[in-house]
Amino acid sequence: MPIAASLLPEFDQEMTTLRKVLVRIPDDKFAYKPHEKSMEFGRLAGHVAEMLGWLTETMKSDSVDIAPVDGPKFEAFVPKTNAELLAAFDKNCVAAREALAAGTDEAMMAPWSLKSGGKVVFTMPRVACVRSMILNHVIHHRGQLSVYLRLNDIPVPSLYGPSADEGQM
Repeated sequence: MPIAASLLPEFDQEMTTLRKVLVRIPDDKFAYKPHEKSMEFGRLAGHVAEMLGWLTETMKSDSVDIAPVDGPKFEAFVPKTNAELLAAFDKNCVAAREALAAGTDEAMMAPWSLKSGGKVVFTMPRVACVRSMILNHVIHHRGQLSVYLRLNDIPVPSLYGPSADEGQM
């Protein structure tokens, strides 16, 4: 089985559960922060939506410079409404899946680098970057978002099994 094909079922499952979390974030809670060092609810949700764009970019390039010396710096996606958040997520999710599905084994094993200011931060096989920097990173932030839901008395959806709010999947 090709590497990309082996990742697609996991991608589909994780994006389905992520969307179940994102859809529950009310517009009036986007500014909520559980701690002064925490991201705002809306920004954190926007971060996971934008990270899917990173997957697309990772599949289409050999490197990305997040702070190019002579170019624009990275600007975070900060949605204003849940509708805007879900539109970005859905668009990026479709593009990310298509880019991942098109990845050959050769492309998945090719070195990929993250740069900042022209300097290499890390280099690893593209598949490792997709798995760690993107998929695992998204899953980590989805966990944070589920805590934000709980702290705001918003029902937490079932993710890998029943939640305290949903007894079944």
